[in-house]
Amino acid sequence: MKRLFTIIAVVLLSASAAQAQRFGVIGGFTSSYTSIDTKDAMANLKNVSLWHAGVAYNLEVGPFFAIQPQLLYQMKGSDAYKTITEGTYQNAMNSFQSSTGYLELSAGLQFGIDILVARPYLLFEPFVGYAVYKGKDTFSQVGEGVANGSITDADVNAALNNVKNGLEYGFGIGGGITLLEHFQVSVQWYMNLGNLYNDGKIDSAQIANDVKAYYKDIKNYQGIKITAALFF
Repeated sequence: MKRLFTIIAVVLLSASAAQAQRFGVIGGFTSSYTSIDTKDAMANLKNVSLWHAGVAYNLEVGPFFAIQPQLLYQMKGSDAYKTITEGTYQNAMNSFQSSTGYLELSAGLQFGIDILVARPYLLFEPFVGYAVYKGKDTFSQVGEGVANGSITDADVNAALNNVKNGLEYGFGIGGGITLLEHFQVSVQWYMNLGNLYNDGKIDSAQIANDVKAYYKDIKNYQGIKITAALFF
């Protein structure tokens, strides 16, 4: 009889462990933008609608916590323009577009409570990634403000593409809900830390000065992610 109880206990524990560990596929909508220090400029920012997709592994740890590592291909970008009001760039409008595709690894920490067929949860998700697609960042300037002898837009574009940082890191916070243990929807606000560009790598001093003048106040990507997942 004791052996029977032992076998039943092992089977129940194995079944419980199998339910607590799930592989899945995920994908969703990414809205991203950059921020600009508007101390010396009027800035206009637009959200860029992009996407993400990948795989996930959900592991429940106790009754309230779960860990969900994910490997994503994540597209982020921005669309902005600002009117410069200082120095030789007075009354010049600078337009800026950027896009980057990251291979991104994250580790979502979930805190939630099971309520019958659903499990709502809060989410904290640090991430790190590498730019496998650096896109083609573009700059253009119209109006007054291009000083004689200044470099061209094409020069600045080439410099930007050469000095975009490949490594990204940051975090996301939000929440979600798991339904019937197999379907999941989450919403989070994320923020990339560090600099989008490393102007210290620019070879030409003149290009470096112009890039710093145009983009010294532009921050890294941030935005909203809406993700759906199917676990097996």
